[in-house]
Amino acid sequence: MRTVGDYAPCVAQKVTAGARTDTLSQYRSNSLKNRGFGTFLVLMHTTHTSSPRWAQTGILSGNIDDVRRRHPSSYPEVEAIDGLDVVHNGTGQRGVVVGFRRDAVTLRLASGGSVTKRLVAGGFRVDGRNVSLIAPRPTPRLVAPLTTASGSIVVPGAKAKVAKASRIWVEGKHDAELIEKVWGDDLRHVGIVVEPMHGMNDLGSEVAEFGPAPHRRLGILLDHLVSGTKEERVARQIRGTNVLVLGHPFVDVWEAVKPQVAGINAWPRVPPGQDWKTGVCAALGYQDHPGRFWSMLLGRVNQFTDLDVSLINAVERLIDFVTECADEQGD
Repeated sequence: MRTVGDYAPCVAQKVTAGARTDTLSQYRSNSLKNRGFGTFLVLMHTTHTSSPRWAQTGILSGNIDDVRRRHPSSYPEVEAIDGLDVVHNGTGQRGVVVGFRRDAVTLRLASGGSVTKRLVAGGFRVDGRNVSLIAPRPTPRLVAPLTTASGSIVVPGAKAKVAKASRIWVEGKHDAELIEKVWGDDLRHVGIVVEPMHGMNDLGSEVAEFGPAPHRRLGILLDHLVSGTKEERVARQIRGTNVLVLGHPFVDVWEAVKPQVAGINAWPRVPPGQDWKTGVCAALGYQDHPGRFWSMLLGRVNQFTDLDVSLINAVERLIDFVTECADEQGD
């Protein structure tokens, strides 16, 4: 790189020849321009005068103190309720909320794993909008709700009755848990116990052993009770004056929960011959955690309107059938 000293003989010659006294200064300026400084000075001047497009949109645009305009200080606030579907902006990870604490939220991913993310303003997306997650508001605790989860009128001060001899049988544990979630208050009030059968292969002999009678009625709830099925044939064989068999058309009681409760538009279609629960869990990303999916689904059921009307009608009729007998006998 050449320096001003390299040009000293020429400068001296110009001064000697009677050039203007500022020749050296002018020459230095020209030398700096030759080395790129002129361009820098021109750009600096342009920045303060003409404001090119890159300056209007970059970090130098506008008033440097106008932080509010360039970086919004607030975002819509959304309660981080369990089951809320969110996307973490920092990593792009998508999951549903399963836990919340003062400065972080826990998400369950589609893979079945869980991650905990710190809460920052605008740190998440919900329905395509950047939002700030906040603590869920406490659910008001009522001394006595006006209705039960099944829609029945609450009887103030009512206590659970001693279990009657009559029973309601359901096919499995999940059926029993779902009925308890929605109709549990009603069943305790009338003293009726729901028991899982864990299958229906030997249902005829089990009914005979139970010994149905006018004071000891039996209501049975079956899955997939449609014309032409094994369930329909068994139901015809065991129905009687003191035995009522009803059901819903779904292969599994999971499907009797409305799909919107699970956060989906419709239940996945499972090919014939494949276990229904296995196929559904695989389609929804829970193939390794079917129990976790059921816990999530059951936790979102809050009232009878979350269920298909076929299941609601069947359970209500069974409860009426077994309680009418108990009331008539004074049991």
